Amino acid sequence: MVKGKKGPKGKKITLKVAKNCIKITFDGKKRLDLSKMGITTFPKCILRLSDVDELDLSRNLIRKIPDSISKFQNLRWLDLHSNYIDKLPESIGQMTSLLYLNVSNNRLTSNGLPVELKQLKNIRTVNLGLNHLDSVPTTLGALKELHEVGLHDNLLNNIPMSISKLPKLKKLNIKRNPFPKPDESEMFIDSIRRLENLYLVEEKDLCAACLRKCQNARDKLNRIKNMATTTPRKTIFPNLISPNSTAKDSWEDWRIRSTSS
Repeated sequence: MVKGKKGPKGKKITLKVAKNCIKITFDGKKRLDLSKMGITTFPKCILRLSDVDELDLSRNLIRKIPDSISKFQNLRWLDLHSNYIDKLPESIGQMTSLLYLNVSNNRLTSNGLPVELKQLKNIRTVNLGLNHLDSVPTTLGALKELHEVGLHDNLLNNIPMSISKLPKLKKLNIKRNPFPKPDESEMFIDSIRRLENLYLVEEKDLCAACLRKCQNARDKLNRIKNMATTTPRKTIFPNLISPNSTAKDSWEDWRIRSTSS
């Protein structure tokens, strides 16, 4: 930047503009979509629209998220990916209705993740990929409803075992991190993979016909696995989507899947 010149002002968001950006999603939720608008600072006027269910501020130029974002008490879905954010506010822990949080492709460091994240007891999807994290906060291990975690493209040397013990974790993306030994990350992934073979209910709660059907399906899968032992191993969790600035414009499928499951 040339000395004496200010940075880009960005687009000014007024309350009227924000109201016109509210959409009704396929599942009947109110979504405030302010993505790709060249916004440089968090627009305070949108705090007057705190009854929305979803907020999309992705692909902008925002550097700071204020503590006042906690006024969105009904928010289930928050997308902040592809900005310049280096720290999340402590007040984010008060947004206990959140099911989905995407802060990938920012400038977050490990110190920029507040311990208050552990208060998001209902959250199912967290994407922290494409940042500058050199460690994973153990507080993530307290989020027992987590189904999907994105930690790809960071500076991680290890993953806390508390994450592998999350009871509902199905998908974990830890690609492109400088793990010292590939075997260690593979062992960790294996511990997550075993979750896919567990019953979602106890056997005693199934009727005889349902239990027999589940057992037959499991036996069939085991036979297929035994037949495929000589084939190259594929990526275990290829479906954890990692939206960033080069991603396609519509993430409707992911949003619906993450919030309705």
